[in-house]
Amino acid sequence: MNYFSANPAGLKTLVDVQRHVSKAAEDGELGDGLLGLIYTRVSQINGCAYCIDMHTKDARRAGESEQRLYALSAWRETPFFTPRERAALAWAEANTLIAGRGIDDALFDATRAHFSEQGLTDLTLAICTINAWNRLSISFSADAGSYRPD
Repeated sequence: MNYFSANPAGLKTLVDVQRHVSKAAEDGELGDGLLGLIYTRVSQINGCAYCIDMHTKDARRAGESEQRLYALSAWRETPFFTPRERAALAWAEANTLIAGRGIDDALFDATRAHFSEQGLTDLTLAICTINAWNRLSISFSADAGSYRPD
């Protein structure tokens, strides 16, 4: 089923939201490739093969290293990520797995130490939008491997 053709107005709205969120984040504090890591990690957690394929292709194209992308699911056990990236990845995981867990004050404070109010809001909006896309792509079995950058 092609969910884009089933509800073009609804999907256009989500595409527009994603573009605005990504642009604001990239123009702000997240313009250093962090979004690619976040989108990929959230997609890994959700098990969205289409989105993992898409975001790793985009991240590599933007200059992200193979080593970091391969190690992303084990970021806590590697030396490849900065403290700021680690804070963002922990925040992304907590917000993706939020049901029944919430966000504790220690995680908020640790993440806030690396991001301004706007930066943390941009990061959280980016996490929310990729979670929405993951759910759509998984629900409608988007074809992994079919994404072509530009």
